[in-house]
Amino acid sequence: MNHGPSNEQREPAWRANPDSLEVILATDCGSTTTKAILIEKIDGVYRQTYRGEAPTTVEEPLADVTAGVINAATEVGELAGRRLVDDQGLLVRPARGKDGCDVYISTSSAGGGLQMLVAGVVRSMSAASAERAALGAGAIVMETISSNDKRPPYKTIQRIRDLRPDMILLSGGTDGGTTRHVVQLAELIAPARPQPRFGGQYRMPVIYAGNQSARPLVEETLREACELSFVENVRPVLERENLTPARDRIHDLFLEHVMAHAPGYDKLIAWADAPIMPTPGAVGDILQQIAKRDGLNAVGVDIGGATTDVFSVFHGVFNRTVSANLGMSYSIANVCAEAGLENILRWVHHPCREGELRNRVKNKMIRPTTIPQTLEALIFEQAVAREALRLSYLQHREFAVDLRGVQQQRTIGDLFQQNAGPRSIVDNLQLDLLVASGGVLSHAPRAVQTAAMLIDAFEPEGITQLAKDSIFMMPHLGVLAQIHPRAALEVFERDCLIPLGTCVAPRGNARPGDVCFRYRISGGGFSTAGELHVGDWKLLPLAPGDTARIEVEPHRRCDMGAGPGRSISATIHGGIVGVILDGRGRPLRLPTERHDCQKQMDRWQKELNLYAE
Repeated sequence: MNHGPSNEQREPAWRANPDSLEVILATDCGSTTTKAILIEKIDGVYRQTYRGEAPTTVEEPLADVTAGVINAATEVGELAGRRLVDDQGLLVRPARGKDGCDVYISTSSAGGGLQMLVAGVVRSMSAASAERAALGAGAIVMETISSNDKRPPYKTIQRIRDLRPDMILLSGGTDGGTTRHVVQLAELIAPARPQPRFGGQYRMPVIYAGNQSARPLVEETLREACELSFVENVRPVLERENLTPARDRIHDLFLEHVMAHAPGYDKLIAWADAPIMPTPGAVGDILQQIAKRDGLNAVGVDIGGATTDVFSVFHGVFNRTVSANLGMSYSIANVCAEAGLENILRWVHHPCREGELRNRVKNKMIRPTTIPQTLEALIFEQAVAREALRLSYLQHREFAVDLRGVQQQRTIGDLFQQNAGPRSIVDNLQLDLLVASGGVLSHAPRAVQTAAMLIDAFEPEGITQLAKDSIFMMPHLGVLAQIHPRAALEVFERDCLIPLGTCVAPRGNARPGDVCFRYRISGGGFSTAGELHVGDWKLLPLAPGDTARIEVEPHRRCDMGAGPGRSISATIHGGIVGVILDGRGRPLRLPTERHDCQKQMDRWQKELNLYAE
C-alpha cells in the first residue's frame, strides 16, 4: 500500500480511466483554516460525504502546511470511519476497503496566496489584459505599472523594489509592432532588482507576455536581474486577447517558486495527484465549467474577512476581480470608510446611532473571528455586507469591459455615448445565475437573508437564479475538474450548490403607486396571478427541484429583457427560499432622509419576513 510522498513513480491506473476513482480526498489550505472534504462514488454517482477542518500550520511553531492537512484528513477519516492517515502520519493510498483514498488534491491561499506585480505599455490595453490574466490565475494584483501612468522613473523603480511580489508579469505591444515602449518597462524592472517575498533563495520570476519581436531586447535587459520566461503575447492584436498561456505559466511558477519555498509545501506538492492551484483560480475554473456546460451567464462572489472576490462569465468571457480592502473583519473599517456610515445605516431598519456603529466596527477589528450574538449585531453585519458586495461588484463591472483600442461599428444610438468610455460586458439583464459564498452569505441564519443581501447588492434584472455554496466547496471542485470534470460537476450540482430560488425584477423605474408588472405563474404544484406595485417585493413558494412557467407584463417604463413594456414568458426554478418578485426598481433607490429610509427598510424586511423579531 502506498503512503503520502512515497508513492511509486508509475502512472496510476485511474489516469487512464478516471471513472475507476472511488474515494477522493480534497483540501483547501486557507490562510487560517485547512478544509478537507471526502468525495465518494455512491451508486455510480460522485457525492461529497464528509467534511473536516483544522488550523492551517504554515507558520511557527509547526511551520509545515502538511501538519494541518493531516489533522483535517484525520478528522474526516474519523467521521467517515475510514483510515485516511497511517501511523507515520502519511496519507494512505490507494483505497482498499475502509482504508485510504484513491486520489488526493488541494488548493491553497495560505501565506497570503499568490501576489503579483503587473506591467504593460498602455494602462487600458496591454496592462489591462495582463491584469486579467493574473487575476484569472488566482493572483492578488498588488500594483499595475504602465508607460502612461505619469510616474517619474525613479518612483516606479522604488515602487517595484518595495513591493516584493511573488512574480511579475510584463506585457506590451502587439506582435510585430514597435518594441521601444515595452523595452523601456523592462529597463525600469532591471535596476530595481526586485526581491521575491520569500527571501533571497531564488531570483524574481518574470513572465514576458508581450510583443514577440521584443523578446531578444527584453532578455538582454532582464537576464542578469530576474529569472525570465517567455509565453505568447496576451494581446497579439488589438482585437483579441490570448490569456491562457500566461495563466498556465503563472500556475507553473506558483508551484515551482512560491509554494516550493513556503514551509512544508514541497511535501504537499509531492503528495498531490494534480497541480496545486491558488484557491481563487480553482473557484473561477469551476464557475467557467458550469457556465460553458449550461450556456449560462454567471456571476459568483466570495466575501471573506479581508477581501471580496467577484467572478463572472458573460458570453464565454471570464473575468475576476479582487477587492482587497473590502471584507467583513480585517477590512471592515475600509468598507465603512469607502461606503460611508450613512450608506450602511440605510440598510438598518431599527433606530441606530453612528457612534454605535463605530463601536461595532472597532470590536469586529479587535476580534475578527467573532460572529453576531444579537439580532442587532446580525442586522448590522448584513448591512455592511451589502455595501461590501455592492462596491466590489461596481469595481468588477468597471474592470470587465470591452477590449480597448478595438475599432467597433457604431449605431446611431452610440453617437450619443461617445464619451461614456468602454462598455462593461457584465449586463444584469442577461445574468442567468448568481452564486454566493463566504461566511456572511453561506451561514446567514435564514436563507432568505442571503437572497436579500444578493438582490440588494447586485440588483439582478430580468429572471435570475440565486444559489449559494453550501460549505465553500467550489475550490476543491475546481481542482478536481482538472482530473475528473464529470465528478466535479456531479458534486457541484448535488452537494455544493444550494438553490435559493429565482429573482424576477425588471430594469427601470416607474412612478410610485404604478403597477410595476403583472404576472401569472403556473407549475410547481400551484397556480397564481397578480400584480406588483412599484416599491414592493413579494415572496412566493417554489420548492427546490420544482420549476414553473411565469408570464410577466412590465410597465411601459420597465424592461424584462424583451424591451420596455414588452411581455416575456420564462421558466423559473424553485429553491429553499422560493421566488422573489421585486418591484422596487432598477437602479434601486432608497429615501435620502434617515427616518424615511428606516421606515422603508422596515416595510421591506417584513414583506419578506427577513428577521423574526
